[in-house]
Amino acid sequence: MVSQREPMSAGTIDHAKLAAGLLCVAAGLIAFYWLSSQALALRVLVVIVGFVAGGAVAATSAQGQQFVRFAREAWSETRRVIWPDRKETLQMTLTVFGFVVIVAIFLWIVDKSLEWVLYDLILGWKN
Repeated sequence: MVSQREPMSAGTIDHAKLAAGLLCVAAGLIAFYWLSSQALALRVLVVIVGFVAGGAVAATSAQGQQFVRFAREAWSETRRVIWPDRKETLQMTLTVFGFVVIVAIFLWIVDKSLEWVLYDLILGWKN
């Protein structure tokens, strides 16, 4: 009886690509410590190469392609954002700062009022 091997599914291949990408990253990190007697520049370069290779391998999977597509769309979306000018940014910063000061004063007043009610009126502890 001859057994026929079924072809690997796309999901299995994608998982293998992701695993290979993780192995590249792990190899770069392991090499960083394994090459501890070498120059730091070489060790950092090995880590960078491991991360780039891992990212490149993972990007060929379906999930990696979805992530690359998402990243491109996010980047193009940030280009369409209308950023505030200097005057608007300064006004909003001062508004937030003023609000924080007002809330801080309010909370201080509430704290001191509760302290007075609790310690002086209810418990009778005088400072």
